[in-house]
Amino acid sequence: MNQQKRNRILIMVIFAMSIIPFMIAWGLKENPQLLPQTGVNNGKLIAPPILTAQSDYTGFDPFSANNLGELSGHWLIANLLPNANCNDICLQALYKSKQLQLMLNKELTRTRRIAIILKPVNPEQVSSWWQDDPRLIRIRPSSAFSEKLQAIHNDASDGTLLLIDPLGNVMMQYKAGFDPYKVKNDLMHLLKISQIG
Repeated sequence: MNQQKRNRILIMVIFAMSIIPFMIAWGLKENPQLLPQTGVNNGKLIAPPILTAQSDYTGFDPFSANNLGELSGHWLIANLLPNANCNDICLQALYKSKQLQLMLNKELTRTRRIAIILKPVNPEQVSSWWQDDPRLIRIRPSSAFSEKLQAIHNDASDGTLLLIDPLGNVMMQYKAGFDPYKVKNDLMHLLKISQIG
């Protein structure tokens, strides 16, 4: 191969090296779905977050009513229950949220677990899961909070999990069958960057 041919190949390689990155950038701009997902959250971010106040929580039973003060200033791991009679999916979600809190190790004290029971029902009518989780704080949402939950209620079912920050913002949602390890990753990230709770 003579020198002139080598020079042409070298010029073409240099030209290709300079134009290919621009073509890739243009292609990704036109097709953003091809970009890798770089978000750290595994759940669905609720934007804008649903704002709540302490007055939106009413204890469902005497234990919960007496311990509502425990929720203030803590991150809340909230199981959303359409009604108080848990099916198998609901029971699995309650168990997973309990395991999730235990996996937080030293950060455990920054969190509290709650069950938000949407459908009003008499505490005497609930199924046996009640006795299996005596430390779980069970709440009835206020009518204002229930209305706010309607924004996500279509996606909510037995087994839905919510994360609520210490200021009362409902900010993350996980569907039934959630992976507690993935929720833990999100929650640990939030606890790490949080200056509150």
